[in-house]
Amino acid sequence: MQNLKKFHLLAAFVLFVFILGCAGPPKVLDRANTGPQVVMNPQAIPLGVAKLMGADFIFDGSGFTSGDTVFISLIGQPDVNVAVALAKVAQDGTFRAEMGQTTPAKIAKAIGILRANVITNEKMESVIVLTQPTIPAGTYTIRASSLMTSMTAETTAEVAGPSILNRIVDSIGEMLGSIEDKR
Repeated sequence: MQNLKKFHLLAAFVLFVFILGCAGPPKVLDRANTGPQVVMNPQAIPLGVAKLMGADFIFDGSGFTSGDTVFISLIGQPDVNVAVALAKVAQDGTFRAEMGQTTPAKIAKAIGILRANVITNEKMESVIVLTQPTIPAGTYTIRASSLMTSMTAETTAEVAGPSILNRIVDSIGEMLGSIEDKR
């Protein structure tokens, strides 16, 4: 009987933690709005090195000129204006840009958001070298800017400081040699 109580308590705790860790529903474009708009999913950017480098961010937009190119920037704080993605606008005026696992996306995350360097070790593996503080946590603006016209669209994103779990994972990354912290 005592073990059953402990099991129920543990199960309730795990369920509680799971529910707290669930993200909200993804943002979607407002199809009734014909003007320029942009959304980002997920809506939070983590500052844990391993978590950020493994994360994929999707930027969807509409209301832009067909055939145009849209430049996505992360803007905030006095010294933060980071290019994070680029997308071609489709015939219907929509675009989708990703900041995922491609080399340019990883460089944008490492250099722009973490303010780090990327080097190659003896095994020809990329190593993130932290030499200065990351961008500060807080609310930032995601701006989609047309390269051919003056059209822009904005949304917000939350940049979240590293959690305890992120710090533990980053420490393991340091032990394995994929992260160097020289701050």
